[in-house]
Amino acid sequence: MSQNDEPTPGPRSEAWKTAVTVIGEAQPPVFPDGAHVVTARVEFPPGDPGTPPHRHSGPVFGYVVEGEMLFELEGEPPRVVQAGEAFWEPGGDLIHYQDANHRTDIPLRFLATMFCAPDKPLLELVTEEELAERAPRRSAADPG
Repeated sequence: MSQNDEPTPGPRSEAWKTAVTVIGEAQPPVFPDGAHVVTARVEFPPGDPGTPPHRHSGPVFGYVVEGEMLFELEGEPPRVVQAGEAFWEPGGDLIHYQDANHRTDIPLRFLATMFCAPDKPLLELVTEEELAERAPRRSAADPG
């Protein structure tokens, strides 16, 4: 093909019509002004309790790639998020209590896309004093 030749269009795929499967939806959360976006892969070994109680400066959207996560946000009962399922949290003042590996026989792997406020860490651990103060906001339900 010479410089002036136009490429010949190939056959068009029809796969795009069925390629998308919605795995989660959320009302648009508040994004911090000047936020930057970080996508991270998180991996916990079998039975690991995960990250201690923490919060994020902005919303987090996640997807479990492998295993099962015991997921708990302040005010909501703990629930198990399985491989192939999505989760999200609004960030801000809300405490994220658990992202533990719910299984003792396989690792947990998930992806998290975080919208971070400028000059803030990806997450901030919550002190024992604050956990005690906010204990009434925590749900007591067991995920089974």
